[in-house]
Amino acid sequence: MSDNERKPVAPYMAVGLSTVVYGIAKRKHIKVNLETIAENIHAAVSMVNINMPVRLIALAEGALTGFTDEAFDLPHTLAAKELFIDIPGEETECLANLARLYDTYIIVQCKARWPEVMPDRYFNTLFIISPAGEIVHKAAKNHLWCRERSCTPHDVYDRWIEIFGEGIEAFYPVLKTTDIGNIGTICCSDGEYPEAVRALAFNGAEVVYRPSEAMPMTGNSYPGGGGWMIQNRGHAQFNSLYMICPNVGPVFLHPKMKHPIDIAGGNSHIVDYYGNIMSYSASGYNTMAAAIIDVEALRQFRVMNLNSNWMKDLRTEVFRKMYELPIHPKNLWLDQDPLPHEKVDEIYRANIRCLIKRGAFTEPAHRFRGAYYQTGASSPEEENWENIKALWDGWGEDEPLSWGEQ
Repeated sequence: MSDNERKPVAPYMAVGLSTVVYGIAKRKHIKVNLETIAENIHAAVSMVNINMPVRLIALAEGALTGFTDEAFDLPHTLAAKELFIDIPGEETECLANLARLYDTYIIVQCKARWPEVMPDRYFNTLFIISPAGEIVHKAAKNHLWCRERSCTPHDVYDRWIEIFGEGIEAFYPVLKTTDIGNIGTICCSDGEYPEAVRALAFNGAEVVYRPSEAMPMTGNSYPGGGGWMIQNRGHAQFNSLYMICPNVGPVFLHPKMKHPIDIAGGNSHIVDYYGNIMSYSASGYNTMAAAIIDVEALRQFRVMNLNSNWMKDLRTEVFRKMYELPIHPKNLWLDQDPLPHEKVDEIYRANIRCLIKRGAFTEPAHRFRGAYYQTGASSPEEENWENIKALWDGWGEDEPLSWGEQ
């Protein structure tokens, strides 16, 4: 289609949802969180569409499953088998019903199995459902925080590039649409590396989804948003794109908790391509951030500008050799199952020693004990998953399987 034939993308409303979450012990428990998500989508569309049509709804990380695998340091293969989903699957069909009902795209994060890559592995997965109810985009999180048990493409690098190739698009794919622009997806810790959004921008991204970050990263500056918001504003400014950043709501680690833990403190936001905050929510308790996305204005800004569309004069040759030496080892979980938190900490410590040896980090004058894994269990029995599962006994078993039906 020529430029003369191409229709302009109409401005639209984007919504980032923050929902209260229950951690799960079985895949069937996800239906409890899906009921909450469906209620919030119904409410959000009915409120926000008074301004413009809602064409994009983004869920927070953890909205479907919570963070049971991370909080209880579950064996990776156990979590892959018992907790997480397939894409497509019954959970995605629930959300597809809502996408069809409201003629909107829905962006989702959920830990999921990728059997075509490796059995007994789960990846922190970002996917997009179209208004027709189809899965039109799927990507995996590439960087983890130190207490996450997911597998990443880098952890099975040789297998990943065998299937998907080794270009940027194999790790940072972008969905290109005619009605809402070009959408890229990353998750949480991905955005702590400026290369991630730059990779999406080089692949054409105009709107980037980055869900969820927790304390202390969301609360280490005033008035709100912390380093997470600073990063997202920087991503938007450096790459001339929108950032949609819904944060997870208060989390019940298990259903016997009297009160949820507000691990993120709210702080959902949407950022425009100047780096300005367009929408912000200080609460995460079943609420939202919402803003107008004007893709055509962004495109004009990128092509008419001779200064602050920074990518147009990037001196790529200057940086080419910067990444020749590896830091974090690849293929960690290609031939062995992912290790528990305490053992993975040793990998990070080795990476720090590597950076000191290269001169990137300077050794401090005196060494103190650094961060380390502290289990909340008082005995090995308390860490046993069979005993932990009792916290979910009888919960979530009688919920109707009617999520999102029209």
